[in-house]
This record gives sequence, C-alpha cells and structure tokens, in this order.
Amino acid sequence: MSLLLGDTAPDFEADTTQGRIRFHDWIGDDWVVFFSHPADFTPVCTTELGYTANLKDKLAERGAKALVISVDTVEQHNKWIADIEDTQNAVVNFPIIGDPEKTVATLYNMIHPNADAKVTVRAVYVIDNNKKIRASIIYPPSAGRNFDEILRLIDSLQLTDTQKVATPVNWQDGDDVIIGPSVTNEEADKLFPKGYTEIRPYLRTTPQPNK
Repeated sequence: MSLLLGDTAPDFEADTTQGRIRFHDWIGDDWVVFFSHPADFTPVCTTELGYTANLKDKLAERGAKALVISVDTVEQHNKWIADIEDTQNAVVNFPIIGDPEKTVATLYNMIHPNADAKVTVRAVYVIDNNKKIRASIIYPPSAGRNFDEILRLIDSLQLTDTQKVATPVNWQDGDDVIIGPSVTNEEADKLFPKGYTEIRPYLRTTPQPNK
C-alpha cells in the first residue's frame, strides 16, 4: 500500500509502552509525528528518542505529540527506556509501539527490503488533526534525523493552512514568507497590510502575517 500526501493515515490497534491504543482515537485533535526506528539498544536510535522526549513541550506548543514504532516487543522497549533516560538526560513521555509481527510497519511502508528486510528504516509521517498525512520523510538506518527540521516543517504546514503564503528555503518561524502565486497584487494589498516586496511578478515576499 502506497501512502501519499493527503491520504487519511491508516487506522490500527497496537500494544505500546503506555498500553493498547487505537490510532485514530489516540490522535484525538492533535497533530502527530509518527516515526520508526530500526532497533532498540542501538546508538543512533537512543539519541533520537532521547531528543524527541526533550521536545515534548515544543511539540505541545504546536498541538502535536510523538508516537514511535519498531519491530521490537513492548517488553524490550520498556527495558530500553531506562537506558534512553539514563544516557540522554530525558524522560520518555510518548508511547512506543511493539510490532514484532511487522503489521503496522508494513501498513506504513516502514520496511524497505533493499535496505534491511528485518527492521524498519527511519520513516517519519507528520499527520494532522484531521488524520491526514501532511508530510513523509525516509532516512536510512545509518543516518540520525534532524528533529528540529520536523518542528520547522510543522510550523510551515500550520502557517500555510491559515494564510495564503508559502515558506522559502531555510525558513524559520518569524522569517519573511512568500505570497502565493494565485494571489493578485490587489488581493495582496488587502491580505498583507505590512506590505510586500516584489522581486519578480511570481516572487513576492512579506513579513510573516501572524507575527
């Protein structure tokens, strides 16, 4: 099953370190960063989950939360959490799915046989509060992810959901944004009272409107 942007995230039930969940019920009205890691008790994964745990408040500011999965068992996850907390100065505050049968991992295309048929790759799905897949990122097992980039991505998605703008290369929250090409100059005058700069007819920048 191929999962595309705009698709409804597939629902499932699974056992986690915080009990059994039904995914759509667990999402509630939040955004979700749903990501896989290759294996417990491995160095890169330990750093990733520790960093994610320390992002809890920043995720909450965005109405978001994390959900993690690998093909290890819940029992294995619970043993590993102690190591994460000890080595990363973090409190693991999100559920980790145990998926030894690879049911959920297969549903979400997290196992890439040409990379490693036995474990999940480093997949990320950003899912909004309407349970739609808004972004997906795939990293190989050898490369740790940049979770600050995932926060930046959520900021961009949430901004562009409510404003007729796009975010340029390397944009950070508070930087100037790009006016959507479908917006006429007359509309831009009304929508962006702070004004805008026309570099080219198709390239107009304006201060971030919600700041």
